[in-house]
Amino acid sequence: MSVIMALSLNICRLGASALSAPLKGITRSRHFAQVIRYSSTGELPKYEFVEASRVGEKSNVGLIRLNRPKALNALCNALVKDLTDAVALLDKDQSVGAIVITGSEKAFAAGADIKEMKDKTFASNIIEGLLEDWNKISACKKPIIAAVNGYCLGGGCELAMMCDIIYAGDKAKFGQPEISIGTIPGAGGTQRIARSCGKSKAMEICLTGNQFTAQDAEKMGLVSKVIPADQLVAESIKLGERIASMSPIIVSLCKESVNRAFETTLAEGLHYEKRMFFATFATKDQKEGMTAFVEKRSPNFTNS
Repeated sequence: MSVIMALSLNICRLGASALSAPLKGITRSRHFAQVIRYSSTGELPKYEFVEASRVGEKSNVGLIRLNRPKALNALCNALVKDLTDAVALLDKDQSVGAIVITGSEKAFAAGADIKEMKDKTFASNIIEGLLEDWNKISACKKPIIAAVNGYCLGGGCELAMMCDIIYAGDKAKFGQPEISIGTIPGAGGTQRIARSCGKSKAMEICLTGNQFTAQDAEKMGLVSKVIPADQLVAESIKLGERIASMSPIIVSLCKESVNRAFETTLAEGLHYEKRMFFATFATKDQKEGMTAFVEKRSPNFTNS
C-alpha cells in the first residue's frame, strides 16, 4: 500500500470516528476549542449558564456568576459543566490569585435540578458517575470564595461548602432539604456540615430539611462573615484581592495544609503542616517575604 493510500485510509477512519462520536465527545471538543481560544486571546469564554470575568483593581480575581435565573440557579448538568470549566480555566490563569463564585441576590443556587434527576436509577448513577464533576470545584488549587445571597439550598449549600471561604448576605437562607423529597445529600452535605458544625447540628439540618439564616450559619461556623446583601460581592472581591496579593505558591501550600486537617488525625496533620512549612524555605518568595519584613518594605512576590 502506498503512503498516500495509507494516509487517505487513516483520514477516512478518523472522519468516521468523529461522525460516530457521542455527544459527550462533542462537548469535550467544544471545551478544548474554548481552552485553545482562551490560551491565544486571554479572553474568558462565553458560557450558557455562568458569567466569568476578571475583577478587582488589578484584575487578579476571577468572578463566576451563576446565571440561570428562571430556575433560581438550579444546578443542572449543563450549569455544573460550565462552572467547572470556568473554574479550571481560572485555576490555570497565572494572573488570577483567587476566585469568587456567586449567584443573584435572590438565589445563590436553590439546589440540584430535580426534574433532571428524578428518573435516574442506581445503575445509571454508577455508570454515568452522577455528581462526579462537582469534585472539580474542591480540587481547584486556588482559594475559592462563595458569595452567598438568597437561597442556598441542597446542592447549592453543598457547592458553597466546597469553596474555601463562605461570605453570606444578611438575607441568605441555607438548608439541606433532600430528606423532604425522599433522598439524602449526595455532594457533601452530611459530611461537610458535620465537620464544620458538629454532629448535632448536622443531624438536625439533614434530618429535618429546615432552612436556617445567615446569622445562624455564622454562629455555627459554616460562614465566615455576614454582610449586607448589596455589599456582599464587593466585599468578597476585596477578600479575593487580599489573598491574591500574597505569593500564589505559598497560598496554594497553605490551602493544602488547612484542607489536610479534614482528611487525617491531628498528629498526622501537624506533621504535614510542619513539612509544608519547611518546604516554603525552598521558595524565592519565602526569602523575599522575610527580607521585606526585616527591611520594612512591601514584598515583591514572583510565584517562585
